[in-house]
Parts: sequence; C-alpha cells; structure tokens
Amino acid sequence: MIAVVGPTASGKSDLAVRIALALGGEIVNADALQLYRGMDIGTAKMTVEERCGVPHHLLDVLDVRQEASVAAFQRRARAAVDGIAGRGALAVLAGGSGLYVRAVLDDLTIPPTDPLVRARWEDELARVGASALHASLAVTDPAAAANILPTNGRRIVRALEVGELTGRPFGATLPRERYVRPAVQIGLGVPRDVLDERIAARVARMWEAGLVEEVRHLEGLGLREGRTASRALGYAQVLRLLAGECDEREAVRDTIRATRRFARRQESWFRRDGRIHWSEHDDPDLLGRALDRIDRARPGRRGPGRDGPAAG
Repeated sequence: MIAVVGPTASGKSDLAVRIALALGGEIVNADALQLYRGMDIGTAKMTVEERCGVPHHLLDVLDVRQEASVAAFQRRARAAVDGIAGRGALAVLAGGSGLYVRAVLDDLTIPPTDPLVRARWEDELARVGASALHASLAVTDPAAAANILPTNGRRIVRALEVGELTGRPFGATLPRERYVRPAVQIGLGVPRDVLDERIAARVARMWEAGLVEEVRHLEGLGLREGRTASRALGYAQVLRLLAGECDEREAVRDTIRATRRFARRQESWFRRDGRIHWSEHDDPDLLGRALDRIDRARPGRRGPGRDGPAAG
C-alpha cells in the first residue's frame, strides 16, 4: 500500500492521483468527511474530472445524518484494499484523518463502544464542560489526558468510555507501528506561514464556490442531526451563520482559524510516525521522489515511474 499523508491544503489528493496514474493504482479515501454524500465543497473533494479516470473508493458512502466510525471505516477500507490487490493494482491511501490512515495501515483493534455508556459521559460533558471532564480523565488515565486537549470533548468522552468498557488505559488501544501489509508512507510538508496562507485561500475559494448554498441544501437533508457531519470544519460555522448566530465575516474567520488549528494537530500526529518519508509540497520533483521511495520498497517491480503518464 501507498499512503499520502500530511496536513489539510498540502496537496495530498493531487499527488495521490499522480502516483496512481504513474503506477496503475486506485485511490482509497482516508478523509473522514469525504465519506459523506453532498459534502463536496467544504471538504475539497476532487471532482470527477480532477480524478483523471483513477478509480476512487470510499467517497460518498455515508448520509450526513450517520455518524462516522473508525471501526466501520477500517472494515470497508481494508476490503477495498483487498479488492484492489486482487485486481493486481496498487492501493493508494489518501487523506489527513490520522487515525483512519493508521486503522488501514497498522495492527489496530478498534475498542468496543456502548451507546448507553457514551451517552452517560456525553451528558456529563454537557453538565460540567470539557475542562472539568478532562480533569476527571487525568485522575483515571493520566497518560490519555496528557495526549488529549482539554477542549476536545468528543475525544475525552471516548477515552472515558473505552476505559470503562475495557478496564485498560486508552493508550493501550491505540495503533502499534506495525504494518498489516507492506506499505510506504509519503508525507507532504508545508512551512507554517505558507500553510496558513493556503488555508485562508482555500476557505475563500470554498465560499466563492457556494459553500453556504451547499450547507443550506444539506441542512434540508438532516445535516444538523449528524453528530459527525454537523461539526465539520466550515459546515459548523455555516450552520451557525444560517441560524443567525454570527455574520458571514465571522463565519469565514472562524473557519480559517479552526482549520489552521486542525492542520497543526495533523502535523503533530503525522510527525510522530518515523516511518513517513517527507518531502516539501512544492518540490519540483515531488512525483519523482515519491516514485523512487516506492520503487525502493518494491524491488524488481518498477512501474512507469518518471516516464509514466503523470510525468508531464
């Protein structure tokens, strides 16, 4: 497997398509929000034309009212990878949802979930707030608390739920760095100031492309009922706008600010994985370097490489 990873707005999707074209691959989406039908503009989902004929898997497979699940994604993504391998093609995983990437690549058993237990902790979150619940987690599982932001209520709840159901620290359920099948990870690095500019430009393009209209349409399909989709970057801000809770300028500003924070968390997650081969996003020989990395991991199996259809 090949995985193209990195922060949002770094060019992962484009590089993944170029690699797939060069090596006869198929792409498996690993962006949790691109799983949703209709969430196109706000997730920067590639158009059919931009996919250049490369088959894409796990796009548009969920209704906005459904909750995204790492366990369900793992099953579907691994089945897609098996199917691609069975056709003699190369699976190219592309996306910035770190845990989703690791769920496909690595030895990871998803811990159990219980709706009643989770609902009880979510009620407690609503009652006392994220900071107080984080303090409770610090008592029962200090290692988990040290790795979860005090403002990340959803992840705090999950850590408490897993601890209650398994009796084990939340960290014990995280993936080990052991591939389930041979893999190469290509990371795209972007200087922080450049990434901030790219994010601001992307958000502006999304607004110009009709993000508000997209969210208004999805609202009619139950977007507000979706626990995952309604909290997505851009979508949550536009929902506030449509509810009259902020003006458009504030919604744009909040989307940019939240996306930048998210990109920093992505960088932190991926930089911890020493197996990733990093390149600068604007390297003029980015594709060539990626193909060389892949080639070295696949002795005797050289694909079209630099002379392939994506070279131009």
